[in-house]
Amino acid sequence: MHAGTAAERHIPVLLERTAELLEPALAGKPAVLVDATLGMGGHTEALLRRLPELTVIGLDRDTEALRLAGERLEPFSDRLHLVHAVYDEWSDVLSRLGVSEVDGALFDLGVSSLQLDEADRGFAYAQDAPLDMRMDPTAERTAADVLNTYSAEDLTRILRTYGEERFAGKIAAAIVRERRKEPFTSSARLVQLLYDTIPAASRRSGGHPAKRTFQALRIEVNSELDVLRRALPAALDSLAVGGRIVVMSYHSLEDRIVKRALVERTRSRTPVDLPVELPGHGPDFRMLTRGAELADEDEVAANPRAASVRLRAAERIGEVR
Repeated sequence: MHAGTAAERHIPVLLERTAELLEPALAGKPAVLVDATLGMGGHTEALLRRLPELTVIGLDRDTEALRLAGERLEPFSDRLHLVHAVYDEWSDVLSRLGVSEVDGALFDLGVSSLQLDEADRGFAYAQDAPLDMRMDPTAERTAADVLNTYSAEDLTRILRTYGEERFAGKIAAAIVRERRKEPFTSSARLVQLLYDTIPAASRRSGGHPAKRTFQALRIEVNSELDVLRRALPAALDSLAVGGRIVVMSYHSLEDRIVKRALVERTRSRTPVDLPVELPGHGPDFRMLTRGAELADEDEVAANPRAASVRLRAAERIGEVR
């Protein structure tokens, strides 16, 4: 178990830029922000500290993250609701809390510092650990379950789709062959199989040979992309006029989903051949970022986990359809 408080263990990614984008929607009034991926509470702490009238609803599927964030955010407990939930439960959570609309939405996607740092969670391929990878430790399916029970076809599909792994079929066949001898239980055995299966030339040029497979397993175990596809429309629908959303993604699969969801809401629905905008057919949102924003070199040097971040943000400008 990794020791230390949430503040000691976690550097929030793109903290100043996130605050700069969200504050115009939250400042100077009693506002509500949903932090859909609370993690260890770094972004939420900064916003609660700066905005004395802000209330935050913090969601996380990880019970240990909620506990640590709760300790960190104790000084703001009167303006904080912590909820054990996956972020596609967005609408249900707001309904239970009696909240009809919110002023801000924040998604910091991917695997958290807490999950990467605790070896026994099995997220990091650099150390031997049980093949778990559950973001919610109370969920049933683990990475070992996927490796030991999925067909070669299904393993190939998730490695190719979620890991963008060129050698998906070859790896899946090796997994099926090896699990007949003994079920997979530890990450070291899987990493060794990947070293043995991926050609040496690709290992030299393509980064760590386990990176793509571990990403694919993690996404499958936690249904991350399906959850995101369901959550974004609910979040966008709940924003008040003038409300803002910031989403940080860490790989192209997430970023594509985010881009598509935001672009769809920033388009006019007036037929292109009409010279004027039809009433009620204008865009609901405007983009606040041009493309996806990246962390600068200084931030990446201070916090290597910022290296792959892609940030997109938008503001609601029209009434809910």
